[in-house]
Order: sequence, then structure tokens, then C-alpha cells
Amino acid sequence: MARKIREAFLFVLLTIVFLATLYHQALRDADDVVVRPDFQPHAYLPTANQIIHEDVTPQNNTHPKTTASSSPLLSDSTVSILLPEWEVLVLVSPEVAEPDLATSDYEYTCLFDNNVTSPANFTGILPSDQARATFKCLLPSRARQKLPYWQPVLIRSSEVSSPPPRLTPSPELLRWNFLVYDSFSTEDDVVLFAKGINKRQGFNRDPTELRCVFGDDLANGVRTNVTSSLQEVFRCQRPNLTDVILSGGKGGREELVKVTLEFVGNGKLVPTVAHYRPWRKVASDEAKSRVCAATMVFNVAKFLKEWVMYYSRIGVEKFVLYDNNSGDNLQEVIQGLVKEGYDVKTVSWIWPKTQEAGFSHAAVYAKDHCEWMMFMDVDEFVYSPSWSNSSEPLKSMIPSLLPKSKTSVSSSSTEGRPPVGQISIECLEFGPSGQKSHPAEGVTQGYNCRSRVENRHKSIVRLDAIDHSLLNAIHHFHLKNGYRAKKMRINDVVVNHYKYQAWTEFKAKFKRRVSAYVVDWREKVNLNSQDRTPGLGYVAEEPKNWLQAFCQVHDNRLKDLAQRWFGVELPSGNHMAWQR
Repeated sequence: MARKIREAFLFVLLTIVFLATLYHQALRDADDVVVRPDFQPHAYLPTANQIIHEDVTPQNNTHPKTTASSSPLLSDSTVSILLPEWEVLVLVSPEVAEPDLATSDYEYTCLFDNNVTSPANFTGILPSDQARATFKCLLPSRARQKLPYWQPVLIRSSEVSSPPPRLTPSPELLRWNFLVYDSFSTEDDVVLFAKGINKRQGFNRDPTELRCVFGDDLANGVRTNVTSSLQEVFRCQRPNLTDVILSGGKGGREELVKVTLEFVGNGKLVPTVAHYRPWRKVASDEAKSRVCAATMVFNVAKFLKEWVMYYSRIGVEKFVLYDNNSGDNLQEVIQGLVKEGYDVKTVSWIWPKTQEAGFSHAAVYAKDHCEWMMFMDVDEFVYSPSWSNSSEPLKSMIPSLLPKSKTSVSSSSTEGRPPVGQISIECLEFGPSGQKSHPAEGVTQGYNCRSRVENRHKSIVRLDAIDHSLLNAIHHFHLKNGYRAKKMRINDVVVNHYKYQAWTEFKAKFKRRVSAYVVDWREKVNLNSQDRTPGLGYVAEEPKNWLQAFCQVHDNRLKDLAQRWFGVELPSGNHMAWQR
């Protein structure tokens, strides 16, 4: 009996030692801590409306109080979101009376609990929130060791060594997987963009399950019906302006009013960083452009001039770039293009994996300025064999692909068919073509070998023909009843998609997949997805045959045409116009 007791005691002791070892190992190796995907932050507190008020003190919160900067506006006027890969997005209130944060000489730091810090990098301005500055920093390893994760304070880096105590505890970090992140007001309604409500492609909540909430407190918030709920886009009826009081802010600035979504069944509010601003008609004598182009970009400075100059000469009048947090000299290139007379605008779209939502935003953002919108990436170039006989590019080339006249649903065409609301153009995908680095003369010149069979398509869509839901699959939009899509014949027009470029450029795709419904290539799932590169797997290692991959047909048609149109003879030799 005594022997059994000793063995049992020894077993319990060894178990305790083993578990303690695992516990301390987990604390020491903080980078192995993984956020529970099912964990959601508190949508609101029982005693206050955290959805409407950013500066709410959590009740019964015993975590250490954060120290903060002597600049109280920076300390108390931010809200932070935990993004994938431990990035923290800090949104600064537009009321902050700080020097221009985008051009300031100050450096900034995220200050977390227990005085743990992380450098903060300026990432852009949100135009929909009246010039709201945004920063990004990494959640430090020491701050990841236990839940919940607390929001940092944004301070000047010079004040890190002696921050005074902050009197109120920090709120929890908002989670990116459950959040209303942007809004846009139209003449008729309000469009919200939200993560975590329609979680799977093709599975959407019925609009009657949701309500929109506007205002500055939960008890008196104005609620309106949701009229559409598809993907990450939700459309709400406009609130009564007599119920949502918009008082004048500092310097005559209109005060922003928060807006979110509410689940009808349980009254749960979705956390939000979005604001409502009433629609106002801007007087303009400028006529609508016939054709515009919209795309989402990330670090495309080296590609952009070729794309803009090519399309501008064949009929695209305006360019709208959704900048997905670029870190290169993109803005410098854009400023140069604008000085040369090109109409290029950027929208700071910092939200990760939201390409479909970004294109939906573009559809309403540009509707008053453009008749047709071409959705093409900067490595995609429309080409028609019929252009080969032209000695110079013509601004009528792209418009000639579209219906000759603007017809409405109520008017009947001569053929008795619905009017065309969208044209779809097949893509030919080009491979590395022996290139080891980005060709200085441009993608149309450097890549000339492609796959034999076309794959996928891109579209040019009439903006007033897009369905109320703004539903899209990146390549095309769902149209209103009464409009039809037209598929162009591949012998008439194609998209040269310079997709599989030199490995130094292409490997970036492993880290950044911008579609909401496409997994990053580093994940060992959906290995047979059409989004993935055939045979590449999930590791960013250059295949042995990459230089000649996807090379079945040598196709110099657009290369030769672009040389004729854009080639420039200089003392140093022949160059393309975009190389200057």
C-alpha cells in the first residue's frame, strides 16, 4: 500500500513539474501565442455605448493603467484595431490639434501597457472621415502574452522616456474580423463596409436581420432599415437629420457621427470605426467622363507610369487608385503624373483583404464623375489586333469597345434586346519570359511569352447599371434587372495580363492576397484554387524552371505596337516614354 502511495505521489509531482515547464515556456516564447479566431472583443459595455463613444472607461477593469503623452489630444483621441500578423492600426480623431501628422517632423510611437513600445508609421489619411490620420505599429511580444489585448496610446517618440501617468485604463483592441470599418453616403442612402457579418462567400444575412444605428449614444441612437446585405457591403436608409444632430466642430468643421450595424434578434452592436456624413451635392461644370479606370494598388510605383500613359492615350480619362497601404514612392510618381496633366486620384484604402469592398466603394464614389469604369490591375493591358494598323494611339480606342449610345432600360434598342451594362474581355496570361528582374522598359516590353489558352476575364462596367447591392467578384459586377453583359470575342480584343513576372516581383503575391475570399498562398489550404499558381505550392521559393514557365506562345503584338506608339529616340538610345 505504501509503495502505491509513493508511486501516486511521484506521478502527481512529475505532472506538476511538467505542466509548470510548459507554462513558463509559453510565457517565454510569446511569438508562439496565437489569437483565438473565435475570440471577439466586447461590442459595447453594459453601462455605456462604446460603439458611439470612443473614450469610455471599462468597468471592473483591473489591468495596469497605461502611461501616456503630455499631448492629451493624441493620447485620448485614438482608436486601435488588431489586424492580421500582429499589426495594430491606430486611427487618430480629426479633432486632434496636432501639426499636420502626414508631414510633421515628429516621430510617433505606440505606447502599450507596462510601458511597452513599438514604432508607429504613418499610413495615410482617410478621406471619408475628414482627413483622419492613420498609423500602424506592431503589437510587441510582451503585450501578446495574455488576453485581452489593450489599445495603445499614440505619443511623440521624444516623450517615451518620461510619459506621465494616464488616469483612465485603455479599452480593448478592436478585432479586424468583426468590425464596421468604413461608410459612404450617397444621394439616396448610406453604404457601410463591415467584416465578420457575412462570413462566407455566397452566404449572406437577410437584410431584415440587421439595422443601422446612427448617433452619439445607444439609448437615443437613430435606427434605420438595412436594404441590402451582400459580402462586406450593407446599404441603409438615410437617417432623419432632425434626429441625428450634427453640430459645428472646431473651425466650422462638421462633427462626425458614428454609424454601425445592430443585430435585430439580440440587439448586439458591431464594433465600429466608421462615421456618417450627410451627402451633399457638389456643384461642378465638368461633364462626366466617358471612361475611367479604378484599381487597388500596393507598391506599384515602378509600374504605374506605363499603365497610366498607355490607357490615357487610348481613351481612359480619369484614374482612381485605391492605395492599400503602399510603402514605396507611389505618391511621388502620382504627383509627377498629375503635373504632366494626367487625372489621377488616390483613395487611402488601408483595409486588408477587402478588394471586393473597395471596388464596391469605387462604384458609388465615381458614379457622379464617370459613365463607365474599367476595373483593371496595373499589370493588365487591353489590346485589340485592329489597332495594329494605327500609327499612333487614339482616344477613341477604348470607347469604341462600348455601346455607341447611352440607352436606358425603358428605351428599347433596335434589336429588342436589353442595353449592355458591362463588357467582359478575356485574359491572356504572360510568364516570366526569361526576366530575372523588373524590366526597366516596362512590362509590355519585357514579357512576351504566354500561355496558349485564355484564363479569366476583366470588365468595363456602366456605373448606373450596377445592382443596388454593389455585388462583385472582382472581375465583374452584378447588374440591375434590364441590363445585360456582353462577352467580347477574343479575336477582337484581349487583356494582356503580365501575371507571372520575374521572381523578385512575383514572390510578393505570397504575402498579399487582397480578395476577401482568397486565402494567402502561405496557408496549406485550397491548393487547387484557380487563384494559386499551378504547381507552385505554399512556399515562396523560386521553382527551377521559373524563367521559362507558362511560355507556350511568343506574342509580340502589343510589344511591337507599344514601341511604335511610345518609343522615344534619345542620345543614350531608344527608350519608352514612361522611362523618362
